[in-house]
Amino acid sequence: MSPPQPAQPARTPQPAQRQRPRLARSLAGQLFAVQVLIVALVVVAGAVLAYWLTSDRTERSAERQVTAVARTVADSPTVRAGVLSADPTAVLQPYADRVSQDGEAAVDFVTIMDTRGIRWTHPNPAEIGKPFLGHIAPALAGRTFTETYTGTLGSSVRAVTPVLDDRGKVVALVSVGIKVQSVAAQLRGLLAALVLVALAALLLGALGSWLANRRLRRHTHGMGPAELSALYEYHQATLHSVREGLLLLDREGTVLLCNDAARELLALDGEVEGRPLGALGLPEPLCAAITGQQPLRDEVQLTSERVVVVNASAIGTGPGLGTVVTLRDHTELQALSGELDSVRGFADALGAQAHEAANRLHAVVSLIELGRHRQAVDFATAELELAQQLTDRVVGAVSEPVLAALLLGKAAQAAERGVELTLTEDSLIDDSLAGAVGARDLVTLLGNLIDNAMDAAIEGSAEHPGPPEVTVTARNTSGELLLRVADTGRGLAPDALDKVFRRGWSTKQPGRGLGLALVAQTARRNGGTVQVDSPPGAGAVLTVRIPLRRGAAVVAP
Repeated sequence: MSPPQPAQPARTPQPAQRQRPRLARSLAGQLFAVQVLIVALVVVAGAVLAYWLTSDRTERSAERQVTAVARTVADSPTVRAGVLSADPTAVLQPYADRVSQDGEAAVDFVTIMDTRGIRWTHPNPAEIGKPFLGHIAPALAGRTFTETYTGTLGSSVRAVTPVLDDRGKVVALVSVGIKVQSVAAQLRGLLAALVLVALAALLLGALGSWLANRRLRRHTHGMGPAELSALYEYHQATLHSVREGLLLLDREGTVLLCNDAARELLALDGEVEGRPLGALGLPEPLCAAITGQQPLRDEVQLTSERVVVVNASAIGTGPGLGTVVTLRDHTELQALSGELDSVRGFADALGAQAHEAANRLHAVVSLIELGRHRQAVDFATAELELAQQLTDRVVGAVSEPVLAALLLGKAAQAAERGVELTLTEDSLIDDSLAGAVGARDLVTLLGNLIDNAMDAAIEGSAEHPGPPEVTVTARNTSGELLLRVADTGRGLAPDALDKVFRRGWSTKQPGRGLGLALVAQTARRNGGTVQVDSPPGAGAVLTVRIPLRRGAAVVAP
């Protein structure tokens, strides 16, 4: 017995090699194929139609040719005399041969026969004396007619006409014909020329389609319809999901695209695309900045309710295709910046107070060391009463902690800058303000009003006797919050009263002019109003009124 063979290991089935998916034909390639197919169909249809028309026209031309020759032969004196002679064949056969061989006549045969159809002439002499193959009844009735008939020479286009004597009686018949092969030979030449023209038209059409689709391929980057459709969907989803606002404008400033974030930031309603930017009701400075010649880089602009950072640049080079504008909400950041400025002001005021307190403390210590105890007590008591007076006034009149802290900080800052800050006796903020106006908005409103008033008072101090003064009124009575700040500065010119709340307008150096614009914007956002007055020789008075209940009437100042 043979030794047992070792078991063969089982073969592990190999996975079939995965085939790469076949790439879909690009949009340009599909259009090229469709265009070539359309051009080919048009050319073929045109060629068939031209061939049919040419064939029909050639056949009609052949009928006219044989009819003209047949009538000419029938009217010939030689034929009319020969049919009445004793031997018609002897007279007519040579004549028929000369006519059929004449290049100008361009016919294949001329057959002359008697009224019974017996041939007197024929290209084949053996057929003379035999009956004519074809119809002769219309000719016997005196009418010339044409037909296509197969006779001894094959299929031919023929005309049959009567020969009349002097009295108009039919005495013989004449048949003249052109072989269908001769007509076909003419058509073959025309068909060859037609095929060449059709091929040339097809090649030119294909070349034009290829050039057009080559350009289209560059613009579509070789992508197919499904890829382009998906790309468009991704594009739309991305534009409308990003948090930044996006505007696309054409060369004339018409909006081509406005995503959801831009609609929200600019408070736009209804149809926006297709409308000019200036017709959207946006602030004039914002429209002027966007449509200007210079690109924008992180420029702060104000809308009716928001602070936005605008970037704008041209699309393309040279005249460009338009402008792309991006918008970022800067409202919260601006509010935080205002709070930070207030906190920084508080810190500076506390530092100044600490410095002044140290000076006063040194004065008290020095008086004690000099043994002037009574003077030291009087000096310390007076300073304490002066410092506590404003604090007690603010705390007693303003129960809102943020507003009270802001007023105390601004009072210290004013004292450091040499400005007298006074809170009027009728100022009163009770608990009804809680929750009606946000703390950030309070800081923005009153902080910017006081800062602007202190700057104006200091600037006009040379023209006003005594120290610069700022007077603050804050109360929430009659269902509204009233904030009024007056200064002893130079005031405002009458033509500047309508410009003071515009972004960028300022009587100081360039780059300022944002504070009062933020005040106006914050007031509008809370449903309130801002008013500025400038009595002659009395500085400026700015008044903010905000209803504490939605829908409450705003009391005119």
